[in-house]
Amino acid sequence: MRGLIDKKGEQFAVLRGQVLYDLEGVVSGRREGEFIVDLAGKPVWRVVGDGVYTLDGSETIGYFGGDVPEEMMW
Repeated sequence: MRGLIDKKGEQFAVLRGQVLYDLEGVVSGRREGEFIVDLAGKPVWRVVGDGVYTLDGSETIGYFGGDVPEEMMW
């Protein structure tokens, strides 16, 4: 599991496998290749390495932290 951290350094989501959860544990999207897509499958963010950006790359959304054991996340 990897936390998704915003530009202020605050975690706002968790990537578990390819599924993205909010901090309440509710599925909010998934990773498909170099994109984060919403529940309808529409791309919402671009992933480059550990960085997460708007689709056009003009704004940083945040980054994925390192792997964390599941018991430390919930």
